[in-house]
Amino acid sequence: MQKIKQTAKPVARQEYSAPALEKGIEIFELLAGEQSGLTISEIAFRLGRSISELFRIVIVLERKQWLQKDPESARYSVTYRVLELAHRGTPAQAMSLIAAPVMSELSSQTGQSCHLVVPAGGHALVILRQENLAHPGGFAMRLGAVVSLIGTCSGHVLLAYAEAEARDTFYRQIPHPWPMRKDEIQKRLERVRRQGYELRPSVVGAGITDISYPIHAREGKVVAALTIPYLAVPNQPRKMTIEHARGQLEQAARRISQSLVLIR
Repeated sequence: MQKIKQTAKPVARQEYSAPALEKGIEIFELLAGEQSGLTISEIAFRLGRSISELFRIVIVLERKQWLQKDPESARYSVTYRVLELAHRGTPAQAMSLIAAPVMSELSSQTGQSCHLVVPAGGHALVILRQENLAHPGGFAMRLGAVVSLIGTCSGHVLLAYAEAEARDTFYRQIPHPWPMRKDEIQKRLERVRRQGYELRPSVVGAGITDISYPIHAREGKVVAALTIPYLAVPNQPRKMTIEHARGQLEQAARRISQSLVLIR
């Protein structure tokens, strides 16, 4: 008698859920994009949920110092705690310790602010900044600011030096619509690789020209972009030209990279 061969049934993928955790993440991601913060009722409306199901979660997030409440407006906003934990749990802390004194010197030499940007999924994140203390005015990126990978100086540097597989992953994660066509992006990235840096008008302020250089770690991997948002200052010394700033930025990026290579 012929035996009937039984085919093993594929094991269904088990789905797990943690409703409270998912709601907490939704709240945090929503507030991360709201610089002025939101009240609990506004959070509930934006997320399509009731106030009662979010109230306790918001209170716990505040108690754990992930959120902070403005006592006058009752608006909640995110704190720097996520940035603090990111520094402790990633190479960002070591990189910041190395980069901080170099960036302070760079700002003093150029009369400009500067900031350090790392990739974070489909965007990039400012993890360290140095304001220009020589002038009462000027421009500086906010610590923790989210930077687009497409259309920005820092983003182009990070994309240009990413490995092909990592770059394709970034492309899938970057939200649409894109400010540039993919073929335009690829041409721009090739130019960045060829010249070793990116220089283009800033997308956040008129009259600002961003200059960005890659930060290399061991085995030549690019882990960050060091950027100067160059702002011409009236009556500034002649040596403080954009070309002078670019040269000083190149040297600073090289110094940081050389120190990172030595870390084991």
